Amino acid sequence: MSASCCDHDEKPKAPATTKDHTDHDHDHKGHAHGHDTHKGHNHDEGHNDHDDDHADHDHDHGDPSSFRTYVPAITSLLLLLMGIGFDHFFKSSFFTGWVRFVWYALSYMPVGWPVIKETLEGFKSKQFFTEFSLMALAMLGAFSIGEYPEGVAVMLFYAVGELFQSAAVNRAKGNIKALLDVRPHTAAVLREGTYQTVAPESVDIGETIQIRSGEKAPLDGEMLSNGSSFNTSALTGESKPKNINQGETVLAGMVNLDKVIELKVSRKFADSSLARILDLVQNASSRKAKTELMIRRFAQVYTPIVFFLAMALVVLPYVIVEHYVFREWLYRALVFLVISCPCALVISIPLGYFGGIGAASRNGILFKGGNYLDVMAKVNTVVMDKTGTLTEGVFEVQDVQTTGMDKTEFMRTLIALEQKSTHPIAKAVTQFVIDNPQALEATDVEEISGHGLKGTVNGATVLAGNTKLLRKFDIAYDATIDSIVETIVVVAINGAYTGHVTIADQIKTDAQAAVKAMHDNGVNQTIMLSGDKSAITQKVAQSIGIDTAYGDLLPEDKVAHVEKIKTDPSKVVAFVGDGVNDAPVLALSDVGIAMGGMGSDAAIETADVVIQTDQPSKIATAIKISKATKHIVWQNIGLAFSVKAIVLLLGAGGLATMWEAVFADVGVALLAILNAMRIQRMTFD
Repeated sequence: MSASCCDHDEKPKAPATTKDHTDHDHDHKGHAHGHDTHKGHNHDEGHNDHDDDHADHDHDHGDPSSFRTYVPAITSLLLLLMGIGFDHFFKSSFFTGWVRFVWYALSYMPVGWPVIKETLEGFKSKQFFTEFSLMALAMLGAFSIGEYPEGVAVMLFYAVGELFQSAAVNRAKGNIKALLDVRPHTAAVLREGTYQTVAPESVDIGETIQIRSGEKAPLDGEMLSNGSSFNTSALTGESKPKNINQGETVLAGMVNLDKVIELKVSRKFADSSLARILDLVQNASSRKAKTELMIRRFAQVYTPIVFFLAMALVVLPYVIVEHYVFREWLYRALVFLVISCPCALVISIPLGYFGGIGAASRNGILFKGGNYLDVMAKVNTVVMDKTGTLTEGVFEVQDVQTTGMDKTEFMRTLIALEQKSTHPIAKAVTQFVIDNPQALEATDVEEISGHGLKGTVNGATVLAGNTKLLRKFDIAYDATIDSIVETIVVVAINGAYTGHVTIADQIKTDAQAAVKAMHDNGVNQTIMLSGDKSAITQKVAQSIGIDTAYGDLLPEDKVAHVEKIKTDPSKVVAFVGDGVNDAPVLALSDVGIAMGGMGSDAAIETADVVIQTDQPSKIATAIKISKATKHIVWQNIGLAFSVKAIVLLLGAGGLATMWEAVFADVGVALLAILNAMRIQRMTFD
């Protein structure tokens, strides 16, 4: 036990990685050693699926910002328009027979050849029924009956749709790409008396780096300079600058806004907060949502069914129709094939999830996969840690009460004694600002186990600790002190009670609004679990509107509480925490949410969602984004199925031409894309 005012009525939590532990004695902390436990639940994560079919092609048709990407489509369009002109407006004797065929074949190749290559690649891997093979078959059929313009148009508009989709996906990934762009490429490290420009990966822990005004911090480190203001928006989504003082942590990716500063590197680049975030975001798309996986599996079954239905549309009428015309029924089958292409479905669903992940990252929330967007939309029970989640996790002196002694002199005396301790309560006392900061010196300081400290200050014998300390020395004090809920430090000087200070953890400014927003967004029950004593826990819960709260919990007690909640199958549980001890509960919950700014590595690695701003109000924001994403995805599914069903019936009945089929297919895709992109323009705060 450290020499401190130990065993006050309640101990505050150690900062950062050991928040919200039960520490009533400080001798026997119930620490859960931060098992880096990964989810036992799967949520149908797509990385186990390996996306082993062509339905999962990524529609990457080059950089949409590059003009070269559009050259094939423009070339085909110009040749097609010229061909149509020769056919209908500038009729010429030369534009017939093989010349006409070659012209349209040439106009087809710029957009059609990539699809033919994909079709052949699919055949090699025994993927016979894909959207590529459907498009290629439709083109061949159109050319076989002399409908050359329609054959080219099929592929041209398919390519145009792909370009729109590619541009939309890149826009949806815009926030993620912006995050990637904050990766610093160089670091100015102090070596041999001068600052040398090196790659951040080559800088070791403990080295000193310099960051000039306007530059990004290349690595995590401790501020050696007096302080500076930083733009943290790339990491947290928070536009308001953050002031970071000497001794505090600066994270890689933060932009220094003021003067030249120096940092002492605390983590290798690969272990920095920025590198960790980049890894989380880049891997997010590997975890597919159930809806996305369902659509892809559906496409695998749907495509061959459509192919055989198209074949039946050509063959069956031969035996049941009195005046059978092969060319007419083949044309109907080709229309059927074109409109049945599942591309709009296959791309619009993941695009919706990309948009949701991008919108979340813009708001300082990192989803580790589309599957967690699905689960988050269903959350109806939110269980939260207290310290560091709903409170700041930073203890401060809230009140000073003295009896017959000046408050400034009282605090100077207490600070002198507490400076000999490293306990969090002692730190809170020593950071208290007084009008006359002239320091006193404490001597002969000794720890009285489970009670507090004893020492000599300015010739007087001083006791500082809990009320048990005063009772031990038979010192009378005001009995009403025992009813104070918050942590207190009582002080006696020369055998007489002199006063006490009240120390408390600050409730986060948005905690009350966060709980209300959760209730407004479908959360039926909010629960707070804490290692703090029950009286403090209940007071915090009541002040911010938490439905149920439990205090005096060990880490294993939190696990037991969540396990009990999960026995009710109607409850979809999100757990929010930030400490090492929260990792097992994060893994147990349906969706684990970690506070990423001050949270422990174990909690962030185990969680499914990371809130970079440490604001509990972002929990409701994450729910809103998840629900908006789910609505958009299902709107796209309904739109695609309804329009395609109508045009399929019209095509089979001979009431729709291939031109209408092409425009309908591309139109559905574009509408789905525009709908999916809406989430990028929504506001959620």
